[in-house]
Amino acid sequence: MSEPSPSFPSTPETPPATPPAGFWRSVGQALKGGHFDLTSVSLNRSVLLLAVPMVLEMIMESLFAVVDVFWVSRLGREAIAVVGLTESIMSLIYAVAMGISFAATAVVARRIGEKDPRRAAQTAGQILLLGVGCSALIGLVLGYFAPDILRLMGADESIVTLGTDFARIMLGGNMTVFMIFLINAIFRGAGDAVIAMRTLWLANGLNIVLGPLFIFGWGPFPEMGVTGAAVATNIGRGIGVLYQLWHLTVRAGRIRIHLPDLAPQREMLVTILKTSGNGIAQMFIATTSWVGLFKILSTFGSPVLAGYTIAIRVVIFALMPAWGLANAGATLVGQNLGADKPDRAEKAVRIATKFNVIFLGVVGLLFVAFSSVIVGFFTTDPEVYSNAVRALWIMSLAFPLFAAGMCFEGTFNGSGDTWTPTRLNFFCFWLGQVPLAYILAVPLGFGPTGVFIAVPVSFTALTIWSGILFRQGKWKLKKV
Repeated sequence: MSEPSPSFPSTPETPPATPPAGFWRSVGQALKGGHFDLTSVSLNRSVLLLAVPMVLEMIMESLFAVVDVFWVSRLGREAIAVVGLTESIMSLIYAVAMGISFAATAVVARRIGEKDPRRAAQTAGQILLLGVGCSALIGLVLGYFAPDILRLMGADESIVTLGTDFARIMLGGNMTVFMIFLINAIFRGAGDAVIAMRTLWLANGLNIVLGPLFIFGWGPFPEMGVTGAAVATNIGRGIGVLYQLWHLTVRAGRIRIHLPDLAPQREMLVTILKTSGNGIAQMFIATTSWVGLFKILSTFGSPVLAGYTIAIRVVIFALMPAWGLANAGATLVGQNLGADKPDRAEKAVRIATKFNVIFLGVVGLLFVAFSSVIVGFFTTDPEVYSNAVRALWIMSLAFPLFAAGMCFEGTFNGSGDTWTPTRLNFFCFWLGQVPLAYILAVPLGFGPTGVFIAVPVSFTALTIWSGILFRQGKWKLKKV
């Protein structure tokens, strides 16, 4: 075990406060922020204190995804296809970032649960070191080969010409989103969910404001078209990262990083890499399956790609808040396992799952009923419209299963058992979703509809299997 540096003594831990009684007072305290012992506060209140800021954090992320495609859709189907293709490649970067984030949340939550904030800060420093190195290397390689990557994804030359600058800025500047993922995971693991919420509200609020200014050249801003969306995104996220670093290094919180924490520490890096390795593989499998779906859909033309891009952005709008509840459960799993309270960890997941299923079930019904109205806000192109409507209502049918599955997988990741969801994703996505999508779309002749159907079918299998493994309870024995 690494000892604290004598030059930088451990920051004294603020004694846990007692959360206020009552639902609305607890909501107010959750938004205000505070240091509570989430291993002893009542479970319903613990879920509430974490879930409120996490859900609001993800609502802003999902709002940005919808607003971004709303403005880009004004540029035509080719511009939407550029965003969709680039985002499918960005999803591979998200896979690496989220894989390391799983380790960040799990290990930091364990240290906080063990009442060891000094080691939690040291872990956070190693995560930052790892994140900067990975994102810089990825940015250099993918940014340079951006046009070749678009061609590889099936884009025609008009889309490559239109989208090369957009792709280069998004792929080359991936460090902004990469570090937002990692640092927010650190805050979540520590229980400082309100800081993660404020970060995304700041970053994505700037994105939403700057997007149309750079896209259309309003006022003194240059008219950059679809490239302007990438510029606005990276400016907003870059400022968000600066805000995070200020909280980690200057403003006192549960975790405060000092310079010695950034010096490579072999033992901690090995622990993080072991935990994140499976997490990266887990997300890589999931996201490459989405790339596979885009590749299949690209053979049917840009109207299909554009329609699917609109539908998936709307789906993300609903799923992001649900991820907030799943993340709340994952944090409580890590902290309560660190405090040697496995039964409490399981009960926390069941509470989060119940609320998540109710929430996404209602949203799914609304999407099925009003898919044509929702898509009408984004496009008037008849071909794009019909594909987007069909994709949206088909995927919305499985929303309750999405809700339960993400909570179960969050349980495994929160405990540090990143191998189990990796295995689940491999069988349900690589061996299930992509082959099924191709078989339905091409040999059986369902076309793009076959790809849309493969999505809820694969997630149904994932949820049932992960639920069985959750009940078996082996995740409670994981050590990190």
